[in-house]
Amino acid sequence: MTEPVLRVLAASLTVLAYVALCAAIYWRRRQLRNLTARQAAALAGSQPGAATLVLFASQTGQAEALAWQTGRWLHAAGTPARVLSLNDVDTAMLRSAPRALFIASTYGEGDAPDGASVFAERVMGVRAELSSLRYAVLALGDRQYANFCRFGRQLDEWLHAAGAKRAFERIEVDNADPATLAEWQAQCGGSPDASATGTSEASDASWRLVSRRLLNGGSTGAPVHLLGFAPSAAPAPGWESGDIAQLALASDPGRPRDYSIASIAADGELQLLVRQEQHQDGTLGAASGLLTSTLNLGDTIRLRLRPHRSFRLGENARRPLLLIGNGTGLAGLRSHLRARAAMDRHDNWLVFGERNAQHDYLCRDEIEAWQHSGVLQRVDMVFSRDQPERLYVQHRLLQLHEEVRAWVARDAAIYVCGSLQGMAGGVDAALRQIVGEAVMGELLASGRYCRDVY
Repeated sequence: MTEPVLRVLAASLTVLAYVALCAAIYWRRRQLRNLTARQAAALAGSQPGAATLVLFASQTGQAEALAWQTGRWLHAAGTPARVLSLNDVDTAMLRSAPRALFIASTYGEGDAPDGASVFAERVMGVRAELSSLRYAVLALGDRQYANFCRFGRQLDEWLHAAGAKRAFERIEVDNADPATLAEWQAQCGGSPDASATGTSEASDASWRLVSRRLLNGGSTGAPVHLLGFAPSAAPAPGWESGDIAQLALASDPGRPRDYSIASIAADGELQLLVRQEQHQDGTLGAASGLLTSTLNLGDTIRLRLRPHRSFRLGENARRPLLLIGNGTGLAGLRSHLRARAAMDRHDNWLVFGERNAQHDYLCRDEIEAWQHSGVLQRVDMVFSRDQPERLYVQHRLLQLHEEVRAWVARDAAIYVCGSLQGMAGGVDAALRQIVGEAVMGELLASGRYCRDVY
């Protein structure tokens, strides 16, 4: 054969070999897909809707973490499960499911958490027929609040009234009580070796106090400190802006304290903003006293870093941000602003409130530097005691209603961080007045309205 013919023949054989290889890969993948489909069908009893729904109503992420743990227990026991936020569920989905497990937190003074507010309004607000559904409810709460587990109880009563049948009685949990969670675990078929804590994705590590700075010297309010922690060992646990650091005290392990993280992992330091609490007898709060006074530089504590998915940037990283808060709520907003600065995103608006400009302008140098560099496109600081009448962030939002509507129209996401009493409710009412109930519902449903309030 001539050399050109040999080259053509060699090229043809190469092409044929490549085609054969692709065909073999395709056949193998198809066989694996078919095997997976057969296995899934066998587990589900060959019924399209046979997967157990594991549905969570979460505010800070604990209910979501427990839902994923529950889903893993079910899978390990051979039961297919589908884990979803309650806001992603409608009546038709519940009607087609044979079984659903609900893990529901209660927010504030007995309300549905943001992760279930759309469901509470649009689904629970109407009559439903769910006689084919078997269900169970795990209600998470805190007995320090008057309306303990109120939303979980309302959810259970609504399901029962709709004809759904309880697989077992509602389980109510006070502050992640291990014994009560173990009862839920046993009902769901979880292995006794696997703890049910709702913190399986958290990072528990030792941290060393490297800095502590008073931010509001001379204030008539309680002292606010900025604390910096370095990891005691490498590698350091990671986190995202919006996440939470949880402190459990040996004297009160059943009531861990959550703190919004004020820094990003790239800073190399875990930072918190902590207001010192003082009781009437002059003693300091157990957690705030430890962090702001008792703990010495160089001392170590254990902190659990918890993902707070409903307050992370997520898809909102590509959107303009309207950041609203007060007091130590600046922590969560500061972490987002640091993340935005690292992304070189400048479409950020901060509306923040405190007592007095002279003494309570927290992190002033940093905020003004962000203004000068353009990271903060707009800043509105609101100091309630700098004028005869009290002025708060919700009042400033109402004054700037046209600008707020314009930012929302530009697809902005809204993040609120700070006190539950007064500020959070006032801001929510102001936003509903400005943009309307329908728009607020869409902001919640699309994840563009995010809150970290306490």
